[in-house]
Amino acid sequence: MNDYERIAGVIRYLDEHHTDQPELTVLARQAGLSPFHFHRLFSRWAGVTPKDFLQCLTLAQVKESLRNGASILDSALDAGLSGPGRLHDLCVNLDAASPGEMKAGGTAWTLVAGFAVSPFGTCLVAESPRGICHLSFVEAGGGDAAWARLEAAWPNSRLRRNDSTAARIIGKIFTPPANRDPRAGLRAFVKGTAFQVRVWRALLEVPPGQLTTYGRLAAAIGHPAAARAVGTAVGQNPLAYLIPCHRVIRETGVIGHYRWGRLRKRTMVAWESAPRVSQPALIAAV
Repeated sequence: MNDYERIAGVIRYLDEHHTDQPELTVLARQAGLSPFHFHRLFSRWAGVTPKDFLQCLTLAQVKESLRNGASILDSALDAGLSGPGRLHDLCVNLDAASPGEMKAGGTAWTLVAGFAVSPFGTCLVAESPRGICHLSFVEAGGGDAAWARLEAAWPNSRLRRNDSTAARIIGKIFTPPANRDPRAGLRAFVKGTAFQVRVWRALLEVPPGQLTTYGRLAAAIGHPAAARAVGTAVGQNPLAYLIPCHRVIRETGVIGHYRWGRLRKRTMVAWESAPRVSQPALIAAV
């Protein structure tokens, strides 16, 4: 069991028992650890104490992030979403496949792919000659199925597994802002329709700790009546976390569904909102 799985179990318990205001000893028992080791693990993972982190899980905190995000997205709209966007001070240069590249399906390409541990569980990441082209979260025992989905997405490419390279990429993506090299940047490469790519580029304008809604995102790309279509494009994002679809929620403040699990989405939102100063990366190869 990795750190995220332990933490997720505690958060799932809190969803069911938050009215009881469980003490640290109760939460530690859910994680299968002593109070001392649980507090240390949680603080290392979240960068803040359990008490401070739990505040970030509340509806009030989510609505505050949503309000703050409104002005940020409006500013991006005024600027024409000229990008490339920013992912917690990490510049993501998002390139889109041409019609010919989409038809070729990665012919003659070698994709370097592998599994690595992130703060939110195991990931499968793949890098093409044009940049990172796949990032997904993998549940326990789901490695073979995840690899098969990657093969299906790039049927004409050769996959070469390298978990060390995957760990390096994941480490760069999830390094907290306080620990990041300000010159760091990543190239990403996606296959999608022009509408989907516009939605994904708009998502890159929403910084960590802030949230937006499907309606605001639709307005930002010039299609204010297309919130439902925007929601579909958000759900088809091929780069989990890197393109931050987890920062899109409902107007009411309800977190809503997430391709890689609602609990993981809720945890990401709180993790990014936590008022930490610095935090270890917690990245290791599987």
